[in-house]
Amino acid sequence: MAMRIIRLYTGDDGESHFETTAIDMHAHGDEVTMSDLMACHEVQFAETSSGGGYDWHTAPRRQFVITLSGTLEFENRAGDTQLIGPGDILLAEDTSGGGHKWRLVDDQPWRRCYVHLEP
Repeated sequence: MAMRIIRLYTGDDGESHFETTAIDMHAHGDEVTMSDLMACHEVQFAETSSGGGYDWHTAPRRQFVITLSGTLEFENRAGDTQLIGPGDILLAEDTSGGGHKWRLVDDQPWRRCYVHLEP
């Protein structure tokens, strides 16, 4: 089994790109699957009001961004877009290059949990 991850990374061209990847999951008893443990640096929560967005930027560090509420559209400079909704996990690794932007596309606030993978 695997859990879907949307990866946002900087390609060889210096621009941000999206790809769908996965975290391997293993049986843990009869009804639970779990990933291996992953080291992290810290955890942070954030909320953006409905209608919000953020213009071009890069990720401040490698981090998981777990969406709790809200639906938003991420875009890279090539015009590729990726919808992110509740329950989706984004692995933000585009810490350099052209960056990305996002905007909320529904009437909910974007509540999320950042899991910082490095300082």
